Amino acid sequence: MLETTLLFIGGIGPIEVVLLLLFAVVPFTLWLWAIIDLLLGNFSENTTKLIWLVVVAFIPFLGAILYLLIGRRQKVRTIN
Repeated sequence: MLETTLLFIGGIGPIEVVLLLLFAVVPFTLWLWAIIDLLLGNFSENTTKLIWLVVVAFIPFLGAILYLLIGRRQKVRTIN
């Protein structure tokens, strides 16, 4: 029954779905999160934002992980 429901994806099985999620969807989601956070964030210098944008754009998966671990701390925090 499960295989017939996955035919619209090309007849892939559950193992392939897990691998697809692991190697395609998760890295893309991290990359998209990093880009959105980067573009919406305020940095003390515009060059810092530009450098992070270049790193995330040209080294997609590793750049996104580095930005999310290191770059988010470099943003200017606003006090509410």
